[in-house]
Amino acid sequence: MNITEKLFSEFPPVSAAEWDAKIREDLCGADYSKKLMRKTLDNITIKPFYTADDLADIQYLEQMPGLFPFVRSDKTENNKWEIRQDFKVTDIDAVLEKMHLAATRGATSVGLDLTSKGDLYYHDFRKLVAGLDLTSTELNFIVTDMAPQVFDFLLKALNELNIDPKTFRGSLGFDPLCYLAATGGFIYSEQDDMSEAAKLISAAKDEMPSFRVLAANSHIFSDSGASAVQELAFGLAIISDYLVHLTDEDTSAATVAKYMQWNLGTGSDYFMEIAKIRAARILFSALMSAFDPRSKETPVYIHSSTTRWNKTLYDPNVNMLRLTTEAMAAILGGCNSLLVRPFDSTYNESGDFSERLARNIQIILKEESYFDKVIDPAGGSYYIEAITDSLIKNAWELFLRIDEQGGFIKSFTSGFIREEIAKAANHRAEMVASRREVLLGTNQFPNMNESVNGCITEDIAFPQPAVNSSLLSDPIQQGRAAAEFEKLRLSTEQHKGPRPKVFMLTYGNLAMRLARSQFSSNFFACAGYDVVDNPGFKTVRDGIDAALQAKADIVVLCSSDDEYAHIAPEAAELFKGRAIVVVAGAPASMEELKQKGITEFIHIRSNVLETLRSFHSKLGIEIK
Repeated sequence: MNITEKLFSEFPPVSAAEWDAKIREDLCGADYSKKLMRKTLDNITIKPFYTADDLADIQYLEQMPGLFPFVRSDKTENNKWEIRQDFKVTDIDAVLEKMHLAATRGATSVGLDLTSKGDLYYHDFRKLVAGLDLTSTELNFIVTDMAPQVFDFLLKALNELNIDPKTFRGSLGFDPLCYLAATGGFIYSEQDDMSEAAKLISAAKDEMPSFRVLAANSHIFSDSGASAVQELAFGLAIISDYLVHLTDEDTSAATVAKYMQWNLGTGSDYFMEIAKIRAARILFSALMSAFDPRSKETPVYIHSSTTRWNKTLYDPNVNMLRLTTEAMAAILGGCNSLLVRPFDSTYNESGDFSERLARNIQIILKEESYFDKVIDPAGGSYYIEAITDSLIKNAWELFLRIDEQGGFIKSFTSGFIREEIAKAANHRAEMVASRREVLLGTNQFPNMNESVNGCITEDIAFPQPAVNSSLLSDPIQQGRAAAEFEKLRLSTEQHKGPRPKVFMLTYGNLAMRLARSQFSSNFFACAGYDVVDNPGFKTVRDGIDAALQAKADIVVLCSSDDEYAHIAPEAAELFKGRAIVVVAGAPASMEELKQKGITEFIHIRSNVLETLRSFHSKLGIEIK
């Protein structure tokens, strides 16, 4: 076959109008927009299908990988990325062992978190650098105020170890603006921080041309519940502020770009996350073009890390599925390096087992799934190209709003950025609380017999925000979507006395009682209560006797709406003062039942979190 021949040319083309008509016919009158269209957190409409017509106005589609504006990646031969693993440095010898293990078991990049080290002595630092084969492994540092010291130590160690600094690969990660966002203040001061960034770039240019000293850690926004558009816009605003300040220090825009990396979070919205990385590259290129058209050929180095926002401490093995999806999205989007956090890192200091699993996720995707072979496999996909373009337009619009306010620093200290993130995070929290967004094992299908009390480090699971002595603004509130459910359930575990018992009084219509007992069992298990389900009772009185014998704290009536009218008042009267009676569903007779003293109803429109909090209060369980 001629390689220029189009596949399936014998089939007639189908227009978007024809697809639309067929879908509406199959829906049989159901609301098209409600059934098949959805709005993202950024108010982007996701359609049920896309065609070439959706790409008609996009200008960059014909660009090949490696060419401006780099939407299809800056890679030209393959899709290889650095497999990174990070370690917190407290005990030097322990970290040396972990580094060696990671580097010999597939990691090609190591990150050292020095933020908890305290005093750092040169002989310890030299041991860390000497403990890694720097010809095959990239070395990165996570630092704040120690950045100048680490740079000097690194240069000295490389010279002593006879390693040419010009061949050294890695990053320093100096990022005072994200430090401002996380803590509410600068490391030193605005002027001093920017001067330090300029000095580091100048030193790297002279001594270590492959060492990225500056970072834009926008992943802290996704870790706080921000949307994809927000992370892109706020990250771009940070980069813009660096460019403004550093070009004033006689550093060219191209030089700033060369010694910077953009650290993006990657979440669980698979196709959106692929599109987000593609959008980040074109947004960066547009920004560089605006600063200096000569610098537009400098692509951005993107390091991705899996987000903390959607990770859970209950049913934590599900985290491994989340991590795998996130890693796939980052790689297919074309990240340059990737950190997969250990599945238990949200509630404990990770050990060898979880670190090995995190590393192996990437190794499997590379060695067994061949994700490193094809550059930008999403290119040409009507759907992904369309949402990439939507992200670009929406993020650029939000970036311009920040720019009009004077840039990232002014926009953050005024409270605008923090408030925008809070809106998104609160909306997502509401979605989780009402189970419109599912966290498997936490707000849906929990393992009611699972216990984590004594198995987690609460300071890690529920960290307090950092306090900066030079507070200029309130910091962003970093957290996790599952945290409030977890606090609720953990308080059940820590409550003195037996676990509250919830009894399913199932009666009447078979289909309705089964459906409602399953719904209710799942509902109350989210609080860690002891749920007793039942196949069905012949009479209401049999169910009441069984519930009393079981010493139930809560009795859930599971039947049909019609049957509630006569069984609910009887049950409420007999259980009065001995158990809380709950009706599963929202029957038409609800107001009549309320007049007869039945006040508790659970149904699909219930806010699960708030409802369970109210039951905690009635049962005398304190939520910490």
